[in-house]
Amino acid sequence: MTKLNLSANLENPDDFYAALLAAHDGLTLEETNAFNARLILVLANHVGDQNILEQSIKIASQTG
Repeated sequence: MTKLNLSANLENPDDFYAALLAAHDGLTLEETNAFNARLILVLANHVGDQNILEQSIKIASQTG
């Protein structure tokens, strides 16, 4: 079973966060939600591992 990597893994997390915020700039709540859904699907496709994706969903639903 592949285990989800929860260690810091972004080369430039601040740059990523800035790009993510910029992508949402000027969007309505509905547009932001649609963008987030598309981004999740693109990244899920890139990951491609059902087990990792299910672990991610479980962890995301427990935090917040």
